[in-house]
Parts: sequence; structure tokens; C-alpha cells
Amino acid sequence: MTNIELIKELYRAFREKDYDAFLKICTCDLEWIQNPGFPGGKTYIGAQAVIEGVFKAFNNDWQSWSFETEQYLDAGETIIVIGKYAGCHRISGRSFLSGAAHVYDICNGKVCRFRQFTDTKIIWDAMI
Repeated sequence: MTNIELIKELYRAFREKDYDAFLKICTCDLEWIQNPGFPGGKTYIGAQAVIEGVFKAFNNDWQSWSFETEQYLDAGETIIVIGKYAGCHRISGRSFLSGAAHVYDICNGKVCRFRQFTDTKIIWDAMI
């Protein structure tokens, strides 16, 4: 499996809430870095912490949430994904669309680090 195929499989696991696949794709000491201003954003350590603190937690606040990929950039052991977030907040009912970049580092065929870059103000504005 190429590194881009690995990341495509990671996004499939996100969409389908296939947490077992996510655990197999990532190192056990995965570093997951979200923008500090992102809702719930911080650095999570460990794939299980990401499942609980990120993916399952989104269901509490968001009626819908997605990331649409537009482009994959192969930089060897780093894959950059350009795309956009879209969502609708459960309480406010407001929707948003925010461009984003995801940077994944690959170690021995597994994702070992994720870094997020997005306009967090657009997302927060949908929450109020």
C-alpha cells in the first residue's frame, strides 16, 4: 500500500466510523495535533485518545461533519491533503464551510503524526 493509499484508507475509516481500521493504520503513540482554536482542539497522544476525544466527541456537538478531499500531495514520508470541512452545529443549526490542510507523517507504513491547519473562526461562528 502506498502512503497516499494509506491516507485514503484513513479517511474511509473516519467516514465509516471503522475504529478498528483506524487503530491498525496508526501507531499506538500517534500524535494528533489540532489547531488550538479548533473546537476541542489540542494535541492528543495515542490512537485510542483520538477516537474518544475527537471522532466520538464530534457527535455530541455536530449534526453533520465532513471533510472533503480535493488534493493529495506526496512528499515521501509526509502526505499533505488539501480539502474543506463542512458541518452543521447541533444546537445553533448553523452551517459552515472552511478550507483546510492536513499533514500526515508516516513511520514504517503507519500514520505517526497528524497536523491540522484550518480557519477556526468560521467554525466557531457556526456554533453561536
